[in-house]
Amino acid sequence: MSAAQALIDATAVHAWYGSSHVLHGIDFSLARGETVGLLGHNGMGKSTLIRTLLGHVRERKGRIAVRGRDVSRARPHEVARLGVAYVPEGRGIFPNLTVRENLVMAARPGRDGRVEWTLDRVLSTFPRLRERVSHRGSQLSGGEQQMLSIGRALMTHPDAIVLDEATEGLAPLVVAEVWRVIGEVRAAGMATLIVDRDYRRVAASSDRIVVLQKGRVALSGNSRELLAGPALASLLGV
Repeated sequence: MSAAQALIDATAVHAWYGSSHVLHGIDFSLARGETVGLLGHNGMGKSTLIRTLLGHVRERKGRIAVRGRDVSRARPHEVARLGVAYVPEGRGIFPNLTVRENLVMAARPGRDGRVEWTLDRVLSTFPRLRERVSHRGSQLSGGEQQMLSIGRALMTHPDAIVLDEATEGLAPLVVAEVWRVIGEVRAAGMATLIVDRDYRRVAASSDRIVVLQKGRVALSGNSRELLAGPALASLLGV
């Protein structure tokens, strides 16, 4: 992949939490409009890689670029301004703000002036949020909070959206809703990085898969090809 194609491009990335060396020289890229699934057992470094790419892990080494700009030492808000939205595992909504307030406070045009993801479009995409638009974040179920977190990210009109544990702990109907929206985002041409435990669903919803094992890339390739072969299931122990 050329530098011109890469939206996120990372080379030889290491990361630490105190004395714990978590990532060991990872190379990673996300092309414009591409959907990548990031897989691996718990504790293999998936969330750490995401947080390192987005500037949340302070102890890091290696080169990270977004849109060709070196963000190796950038802070999270600087990465966000380059068009990368983050839906964290803990959802990160504001519990004392209403659904409407959580969405509107995040709204801003895209880097090219796009305003496709309006409040009305997000509420139409997530009908349950429209029903709960005046409720505070603390009054929402876990699934509704996840919808709100995704909707808030979309209202920043990003070029890429990163979803960490996209459907973790959610009811089956909500899981189906989240995957439906991921499909819409993918069809709209937005680059997407997905972490989720359902490796088959991730593979079916992505162009490429990257599997981490003990902080290193153990497997990487075309989603359909890896899903059809034995290596993916063998590595994930399923």
